[in-house]
Amino acid sequence: MKRFRGRVAVVTGAASGIGRALAERFAAEGMKVVLADIDPPALEAAAGELAERGADVRAVPVDVTQASDVEALADQTLRAFGAVHVVCNNAGVFAGGLSWEAPLRDYEWVIGVNLWGVIHGVRTFVPILLEQNSEGHVVNTASMAGLTTLPYASIYHMSKHAVLAYSECLHHELALRGSRIRVSALCPEAVATRIDACERHRPPRFRAAADRRDPSPERELVESALSKAVETGIAPGAIAERVLAAIRDERFYILSDDAWRDSCHARLEDIRAGRNPSFAPPVARDHADGAST
Repeated sequence: MKRFRGRVAVVTGAASGIGRALAERFAAEGMKVVLADIDPPALEAAAGELAERGADVRAVPVDVTQASDVEALADQTLRAFGAVHVVCNNAGVFAGGLSWEAPLRDYEWVIGVNLWGVIHGVRTFVPILLEQNSEGHVVNTASMAGLTTLPYASIYHMSKHAVLAYSECLHHELALRGSRIRVSALCPEAVATRIDACERHRPPRFRAAADRRDPSPERELVESALSKAVETGIAPGAIAERVLAAIRDERFYILSDDAWRDSCHARLEDIRAGRNPSFAPPVARDHADGAST
């Protein structure tokens, strides 16, 4: 897709972080943008700021774990703008800890948002894109965590691996149909978002005091590491620029080019060699000489 002006984009998780940056970037290209999020006050604030800049936007409160909410999002998009061209299934959350100690509610919540949110987006919007028989693009937010594995974050990693596999399958299916719809999998590194504070938006049905144990040292360790990563993470606007470039280039993989890529390569080598998984956490590079720090 080369032309953006006048076209319609839908972005979930759009009240903050990557989602908000995507909405802002699309609006800057002259697109009409529908912002969806589970946080109505933040959503209205984000949409209001874009509207003040002259953007044609709509704000739709959405819980992406609910198929009916995503279907309502599509209905409101079509009523407002009559079409949709870019769909960013971006909403995401995080929970850490030991795989066997994590409460079932953590599994249900993270997979519900990170994976089922993408599934609902694809099942709802791809039929609309196909029926329009015009250019379209689906961007599913995975993560470099979808290409790597680390301890104490198994739920997040598995959800992002699933999103990547699902997106690759979708790419093949649309290509075999000769469709004009393209797919990208967004796999960013650590980004300066508020994912470390995502608990504030956990719906009551995904909370169960009786199912939650006291935080383990491992859970505290990974959550502390996440907070530090967010503090020093790349700006969401840089991710939005990558996404726009990938849509223009019809490129599937939107990857980081930092230490996370090195971790990914280590995992791929383990698979190629048939050896046990290496513990290869991302280590920051010294960009002056390429050495690790």
